[in-house]
Amino acid sequence: MPTESVNISRTGFYNVFFVVCDPQLRGLTIEGSTAWKNPTGYLPGSMAPLLQFYGIMSFAYIVLGFIWFLQYLKFWENTSKLQSHITLIIALGMLEMTLWYFEYANFNATGRRAVRITFWPVTFGALKKTLSRLLLLGVSMGYGIVRPNLGGQTVKVVALSITYLLAVEFLDMSQNVGAINDLSGRLLLVLPVAVLDALFILWIFVSLSKILEEVEAQRWLAKLEFYRKLTNTLTVFVLIAVAWIGYEFYFKSSDSFGEGWQKAWIISGFWNILTFVFLSVLCVLLAPSSNPAKFDYIPEATRGLDKEEAVSLNSVVVEQEKATSKSEKKLLSTAVFSLDENSGDEKKE
Repeated sequence: MPTESVNISRTGFYNVFFVVCDPQLRGLTIEGSTAWKNPTGYLPGSMAPLLQFYGIMSFAYIVLGFIWFLQYLKFWENTSKLQSHITLIIALGMLEMTLWYFEYANFNATGRRAVRITFWPVTFGALKKTLSRLLLLGVSMGYGIVRPNLGGQTVKVVALSITYLLAVEFLDMSQNVGAINDLSGRLLLVLPVAVLDALFILWIFVSLSKILEEVEAQRWLAKLEFYRKLTNTLTVFVLIAVAWIGYEFYFKSSDSFGEGWQKAWIISGFWNILTFVFLSVLCVLLAPSSNPAKFDYIPEATRGLDKEEAVSLNSVVVEQEKATSKSEKKLLSTAVFSLDENSGDEKKE
């Protein structure tokens, strides 16, 4: 069968159907391929806007990374492991968005998606998602702020993180280069990620409620303020995420024929924007500063004191030292004066 070209003059969603009308050809197998090209390249219309979107997101991560790096260098002596963790997440986000841009540019130019190219942005994205959830869980459990380690929970946290990493990797690879079209196959990959996300969220909020009680009981005012802001921020973003999941479910269930293809890119784009905004807020909350007291673990010997209280205590100690010094000077001068009087009496004798 010779190659045929069909010119499209009107923008829309198109399907190709092969219909066999001759009953004698029942069971006939047809092999071949179709190539689709838009005026701007080989990217499908539902994916074409993502090329520019990933370019913008790459620039946004570069700006965020530059601002964070300047702040990190300025107060590098007061930085903690949590802030180094955020630096790694920003770097992964920067790599993910940049690699997605070049992957889409390659797809747009060649019309093919190579697995070896798609693997890298998917992997960096899975690492970023996993480390982001790991950071939130660690902070909510007080790691590096209230306690030096996770104690007996370390194995459970690592196991949950590794399981989530593998689940997200398989899901994203199947969505980008896989050929799973049936509903049961998709659910088999989507459900584990959804369940693991729910476990992360539940564990984070339970840990936050416990750590808030502990911090409030110890009267660590700076830490208490930080954890309250973190709890409020997480609550807002989780509500936004749940609302968007509802909209995404409605959008996909009501558009079985792909008529909303022009809006399809917004579904994946929104999650990237939400992640970036939350990471930016987290950078503000955990920004390096000259007062690292609210992010540093306080040893047992100095518990119950915020930095402001420690400064006040130091002031009291300094005042006491000054008073002691003055008393010693006064006693010394009195002793010298008495010695002079005794010497004078001896001379008179």
